[in-house]
Amino acid sequence: MAGNNNESVMEKLVSLCKRRGFLFQSSEIYGGLNSCWDYGPLGVELKNNIKSFWWRRMTLEREDVEGLDASILMHPKVWEASGHVSEFTDPLVDCKSCKQRFRADEIDGPACPACGKETLTKARRFNLMFKTHMGPVEDEASLVFLRPETAQGIYVNFANVQTAMRRKVPFGIAQIGKAFRNEITPGNFIFRTREFEQMEMQFFVKPGTDDEWFGKWKEERMQFYLDLGLAGDKLRFHEHGPKELAHYARAAFDIEYRFPFGWQELEGIHNRTDFDLVRHNEYSGKTNLSYFDEQTGERFVPYVIETSAGCDRTLLTCLVDAYDEEEERVVLRLSPRIAPVKAGVFPLVKKEGMVAAARDIYERLKKRFKVFYDHGGSIGRRYRRQDEAGTPLGITTDGQTLEDNTVTVRERDSMEQHRVKLDEVCDWVGRYLEG
Repeated sequence: MAGNNNESVMEKLVSLCKRRGFLFQSSEIYGGLNSCWDYGPLGVELKNNIKSFWWRRMTLEREDVEGLDASILMHPKVWEASGHVSEFTDPLVDCKSCKQRFRADEIDGPACPACGKETLTKARRFNLMFKTHMGPVEDEASLVFLRPETAQGIYVNFANVQTAMRRKVPFGIAQIGKAFRNEITPGNFIFRTREFEQMEMQFFVKPGTDDEWFGKWKEERMQFYLDLGLAGDKLRFHEHGPKELAHYARAAFDIEYRFPFGWQELEGIHNRTDFDLVRHNEYSGKTNLSYFDEQTGERFVPYVIETSAGCDRTLLTCLVDAYDEEEERVVLRLSPRIAPVKAGVFPLVKKEGMVAAARDIYERLKKRFKVFYDHGGSIGRRYRRQDEAGTPLGITTDGQTLEDNTVTVRERDSMEQHRVKLDEVCDWVGRYLEG
């Protein structure tokens, strides 16, 4: 990337995301809503591609993981059992002068980081769950929460999935879904938001085998990000020390990425032991969240290895990692497997034969891939627009097309050009996108 300070890199990326239709500020015409974002035409394609890649890797390519889509609204006792009612809090301080609020653990010294005055209140605990009411009466009995994570929907359905799919331990349950956290200090674009989408998998194992499975999933999840095309030298593991471990965890590692604003968590891999299933057994008054091993005659509550990733944060990481500036162009070097648009199709000029050939290629390609047709402006400008959008291929019909039925295929990253026969374009693109 060209020499820019870190702040300007993020500013330029935010600008590109709006200009090219990746992300818009939520409710922008009303002044926006802090920390809430809308995914535009390219953003929703990129997000869906990331989710599809994760889902394929987690479920379709494995024999030991099932899928689930649990409800966002759950019985309030779920969150008592999980510890979220009592434990899911951040320390909050207010500034009496400028009226801003901050997380106490992110403030260094007695002065307000916004106005500089020493007028901060004492820290108090603030629960991060959004509350709402179910039904027509707003009272304590109707109180429910927007889920702050998707994992609990998996735990309470452990027995349902295990029985219905006749699963033997070890096996996993994967889920992609919305979660909501009333963060005190969201920020860094879509890195930390109050509404976000999680990609989580809970893998149920026999106690005593958890260390082995923890190591396997740790390496498996790092490989996922390398396969997404992220730079290996910007990825690392961070092990949670005793003071960092969550109340439910026996061991935890974060996969971190070096953002322009520093090393930050990308995904967490946790050994949650049997904490969640035991608690739900206790609070529900039932004992069905256990497993009977027919081979050994042993009944036990499985341990859980959790992999928890944020889809929005993964998308931001892919954008940051892909953003590059050259002398004459800005380019998003997104992996072809997740790029929102796979190919741009262009006639070199608006001549009838070139336009007809380009439209024919576009019509054939769009049955298999997300492609874009454009005949406006110079061919160089059209290439540059698609470079900014992360489109890996540009396909151009020209004078030679009318002579020998071949087209020019241009690669985004190297700008290398190939001549490909018209009737072979679809297969050529398919092979390229498959790597």
